[in-house]
Amino acid sequence: HAQAIALSAKILGMKATIIMPEDAPKLKVQATMGYGGNVLFYDRYKEDRDEVASALKEKTGGVLVPPYDHKHVIAGQGTSGKELFEEIAEFGETLDYLFVCVGGGGLISGCALAADHLAPGCKVIGVEPEAGNDAQQSMERGEIVHIDTPKTIADGAQTQHLGKLTFGIMKEKVHKIITVTDEELVSCMKFFGERMKMVVEPTGCLGLAGLKKLVRNGDIPANSRCGVIISGGNVDMSRYCELLLS
Repeated sequence: HAQAIALSAKILGMKATIIMPEDAPKLKVQATMGYGGNVLFYDRYKEDRDEVASALKEKTGGVLVPPYDHKHVIAGQGTSGKELFEEIAEFGETLDYLFVCVGGGGLISGCALAADHLAPGCKVIGVEPEAGNDAQQSMERGEIVHIDTPKTIADGAQTQHLGKLTFGIMKEKVHKIITVTDEELVSCMKFFGERMKMVVEPTGCLGLAGLKKLVRNGDIPANSRCGVIISGGNVDMSRYCELLLS
């Protein structure tokens, strides 16, 4: 999201300030700056990102582009699911399950809307870190649950709560939310690297980790057609190697 906003602003000849946690992967920060974005850091454990953004908006008079709770952001992120369903349909197939990582809910909301229109029988399952299961709690309680910033290697899912728009969509379109451990994410990173020759960040492994967990528990019927959204390869190589060797 940060890189996309930075590049879009550059193309349009506009200035963009991206609010990023000070412990964000260096790769993400360098790429965002490389696309022309001005990065403003904050402490994700001590400061509230929304408050930082509001203060900046008030000071500069700029327009706030939220990371997930906006209809255009949801629609844009949902094109990943839309394209998957359309590609599969070209072969006369569909999906029974679609596993999607969950942070603020933008990606899974968009994918769930795509599934609702293109594959109504597909169950969309969200996967989040065990240490930060605010989405799971929100779905169970029927209201948005706020938590402290979770400590997990899945930095893209270190959100404290869902958005109003994303939660509303998830309540109606998402089958359920499950959680996985950091150890399960590392296992999937190794699988992607060794078997698929892909560098995938921890957050991007949430979907596969969730699928493997349900298969292992016998919760997915045999011969089910399952899809997985692999979201992101933004991981520093030093950190990547450290996790693989852990």
